[in-house]
Amino acid sequence: MGIRFLLNGEPQDVTAPPTVTLLDWLRETRGLTGTKEGCNEGDCGACTVMVTDAHGARALNACILFLPQLDGKAVRTVEGIAAPDGALHPVQQAMVDHHGSQCGFCTPGFIVSMATAHLNGRTDHDDQLAGNLCRCTGYAPIVRAAEAAASAPVPDWLRDTAPEAGDPPGVHRFTRADDLAEWYAANPSATLVAGATDVGLWVTKGLRDLAPVAFIAGVEDLRGVNITDTRILIGATTPMTEVMEALAPLHPDYAEMIRRYGSVQVRNAATIGGNIANGSPIGDNPPALIALGATLHLRQGDDFRELPLEDFFLDYGRQDRRPGEFVEGISFARQPDRLRCFKLSKRFDQDISAVCGAFNITVEAGRVTAARIAFGGMAGTPKRARAVEAAITGQPWEIETIDAAWDAWETDFQPLSDMRASAAYRLEAARNMLTRCFLEDMGAETRVLKVAP
Repeated sequence: MGIRFLLNGEPQDVTAPPTVTLLDWLRETRGLTGTKEGCNEGDCGACTVMVTDAHGARALNACILFLPQLDGKAVRTVEGIAAPDGALHPVQQAMVDHHGSQCGFCTPGFIVSMATAHLNGRTDHDDQLAGNLCRCTGYAPIVRAAEAAASAPVPDWLRDTAPEAGDPPGVHRFTRADDLAEWYAANPSATLVAGATDVGLWVTKGLRDLAPVAFIAGVEDLRGVNITDTRILIGATTPMTEVMEALAPLHPDYAEMIRRYGSVQVRNAATIGGNIANGSPIGDNPPALIALGATLHLRQGDDFRELPLEDFFLDYGRQDRRPGEFVEGISFARQPDRLRCFKLSKRFDQDISAVCGAFNITVEAGRVTAARIAFGGMAGTPKRARAVEAAITGQPWEIETIDAAWDAWETDFQPLSDMRASAAYRLEAARNMLTRCFLEDMGAETRVLKVAP
């Protein structure tokens, strides 16, 4: 028994190496060439497919989706969006009616994203389509098509029921944290794959051999957001879509940052544990979580360990994670919302940050009583601005205090210059973000999407 899933309603039982991508299999083995290869890194959306499991239907990028990740799921490609008798899906007919396609290369991905959003009752079309790039018609006719189709009934043929998972040879899949811990302790050189939004590029761009590979997105006891009166615990395999939805009422700035840093397709796959464990110096989650005072939960076999998140990142490409140890989750205190997150990137949506700053500053009686400030893109790791924190704590919350902390920034950070920003620009941007935080506290509107002429 191999990897078992439905493909456009038809059962599949596939045996393949664990790092064969769905995109390659569809095009090269099945001849389903409607799903396109554009960027091959999850950025353009030309390869979008619909994947349905017990958690519902999601749009995902087939180019960085490995076949074992589909075990026990249902997949729809653009060839499976229309009815078996050829009748068009409402979004397909609307794209025709509103002239939403020109060259047609990107259109299959748009159709699948639109059909998935339609199935889920989503009408935030700009967000739902932010992960699909268009270079011909522009987005206006495509969004008009999505709006026109929104009220149409969901076709019955798209309501897939996922099959039972198989038992593919040579594929290590886990559904329980205990089983994962035992196996990983015995195989510490293995690569853990949850959403594959980062690891997928190791294969498609780096051409790396990841063996042995363990697929852990199905570890349900590490998934979910548990919110109590005093603490918030997020399991490592929780997709960023679920993190965003759960935290939006509590820390809306954090949720807005998540909305920008990845498309729907990426947020549906990427997990918070993977984002932290890869240790990227430009990952956007760690600065916000560090500012919230987060604790990282790690496990190695039956040994459990906790440490402040900022202590996990030791140096560029190096984290405080022992062989066979994995991230179980992240937690932080339930607290009044003082979190401000500012992401600076060349594109507004789904772009890598040049600088990402997170500020959690407590002000009482006009004076700063506590401050946690953290940045990505300013050092080889996500890092706290401890000298800046010290410079403003105990001082009046006013522009003069911010000006007086000018020199402290260079104590905290000596950023690098690269294709995204120069060192001087990064340092100036970080300083300006603290000013922006103060101005927002004073009631000024600084958000790009809200400022009006």
